[in-house]
Amino acid sequence: MDDQTCIRVLADINQINECRGDLQRVGNEIVSFSRVLDLAGNEVRLKILFLIYKEGEMCPCDLSDVLSMKVPAISQHLRKLKDGGILQVKKVGQTIFYSLVEANSELLIPIIKKLMKVNEMILVK
Repeated sequence: MDDQTCIRVLADINQINECRGDLQRVGNEIVSFSRVLDLAGNEVRLKILFLIYKEGEMCPCDLSDVLSMKVPAISQHLRKLKDGGILQVKKVGQTIFYSLVEANSELLIPIIKKLMKVNEMILVK
């Protein structure tokens, strides 16, 4: 028998309605979390978020050097994260520094902290 086939004998209407209500109540949060996860789901952007969290703030030039990428490519990723409300900008003279907007990054912080722990464990070895 195919494991992908579902043959239901009796639908639990209460469960179905309860689940629909649950999704309706958390719908706005799901949209928000989905947007954040979509932005952070890119490998380069997750690396950027990890580095900015670790360092507190970073400029595109430093991120470019660390990630061995051209500044325009880094800037595109930073713009997406800023437009998504995950990063904020501070300009000092000609230099632009990016840092996390912690209130909008709360979903990502446990993931970044996990990466920090992995980094620390490898450093200790």
